[in-house]
Amino acid sequence: MSAKFNCEIAVIGIDIGKNSFHVVGLDRRGAIVLRQKWSRGQVEVRLSNLPPCLIGMEACVGAHHLSRKLTSLGHDARLMPAKYVRPYSRGQKNDFRDAEAIAEAVQRPTMKFVATKTAEQLDLQALHRVRERLVSQRTGIINQIRAKGPSEDECADDEAAASTPSLSPMTEEAGANLDPVTERLMALMREKGQR
Repeated sequence: MSAKFNCEIAVIGIDIGKNSFHVVGLDRRGAIVLRQKWSRGQVEVRLSNLPPCLIGMEACVGAHHLSRKLTSLGHDARLMPAKYVRPYSRGQKNDFRDAEAIAEAVQRPTMKFVATKTAEQLDLQALHRVRERLVSQRTGIINQIRAKGPSEDECADDEAAASTPSLSPMTEEAGANLDPVTERLMALMREKGQR
């Protein structure tokens, strides 16, 4: 990047990809003065050489990390939900046009931004999502066991349904009526539910 571009860039839009980032820089008038594809390792190095400017990205886990890094370099890094960026996209979708739409959207005074999360907040969010998935799997296992369990008139009470280990007596009662394959399946579901 030449020194001429460094002075002119007022706003940058970054479309974050898995291995490469598409970067579009706008001057104060809104004209494109930078349009490049950078590797993940180049982003921080190249942006550290720029004077502080407004940088926009779509919010995702990687964007939070990059936003913290760019803020520490003196830039004004802002994250936006992808659904608010879409209306600013022009023509056929491609990565450079997405970066251009991000650069356009970040300048809007009415834009709703996402707060940059700390590493601890992202860890806690991941923990909640894992727990939510495990609870959902456990509920599915309980429902499968109940479906193969005793007949309708012998349904287990709500407490037994709420806890996987307490389903053991229910399936043992029905065990006499189950074929060996179903019995083995029930045992596997109980084991998975108890973990």
